[in-house]
Amino acid sequence: MERAIPKYTETVFFEKRSRYCLLIPLFNEGERYFRQTEKMKALHLFEKIDVVICDAGSVDGTTEPDFLRETGHRALLVRQGKGRYSTDIKMGYDWAIRQGYDGFITVDGNDKDDTGAIDLFIQALERGYDYIQGSRFIKGGKGIHTPFIRQVAMRFINEPVMTLCAGKHLTDTTNGFRAYSREFLTDRRVQPFRDIFWGYELIYYLPIRACRLGFKVCEVPVTRAYPKGETPSKVGGIRGNIYQLSILWHCIWKHYNPESHYRFKER
Repeated sequence: MERAIPKYTETVFFEKRSRYCLLIPLFNEGERYFRQTEKMKALHLFEKIDVVICDAGSVDGTTEPDFLRETGHRALLVRQGKGRYSTDIKMGYDWAIRQGYDGFITVDGNDKDDTGAIDLFIQALERGYDYIQGSRFIKGGKGIHTPFIRQVAMRFINEPVMTLCAGKHLTDTTNGFRAYSREFLTDRRVQPFRDIFWGYELIYYLPIRACRLGFKVCEVPVTRAYPKGETPSKVGGIRGNIYQLSILWHCIWKHYNPESHYRFKER
């Protein structure tokens, strides 16, 4: 079985202290991540869950070992070589699975997400859910200063297409604030560790696969706030939007499913 995982270094500050880990993809978020860390400390999150940074090579001080150790982060993983979001998160999943965690929560490191919702994800994992999606669009959720074009695209393109592909109503699958069970990510029918996943493909593929394979799926309300007049994002512009649409196209034709992927590679 193919297992495409980037080379990475790991620095571990503490022993495993929780059943679950919080994986935070990071790349030069600077002050945004410093603010997020302070909010997480105020919520005592570092005492509730093991926090692991999945770094793409930041040079802004957010991954300084002394800072991470003093604030309570459990580990720092640094990707070597090229990649994007899926590459970095595969690094985190690989490490966390080998560490024996029962569930994995992901959240961005740009201070857009209210990490106070972490408790809802932990509770859902405890109740046996395999895929838990944070959503701004269900009761109790909130989107603040969401750019108009992005709001329209999410509600009138992404939501109906993803719902069609999954066979289940999914409201906010561009949101990286989500969680997975160990059972789901290690199921041989899922196979997230493939080279086809390098950018943002896993964000789309995993919820569809969880629904189609009959895993236990739910959404929990979250708040996602954009700074007023600013759109901190690694994806944007015409090329970025075309790329996102191409991923949806591949989802419609099931190109990311393991059986389709390997048939395509054999041609």
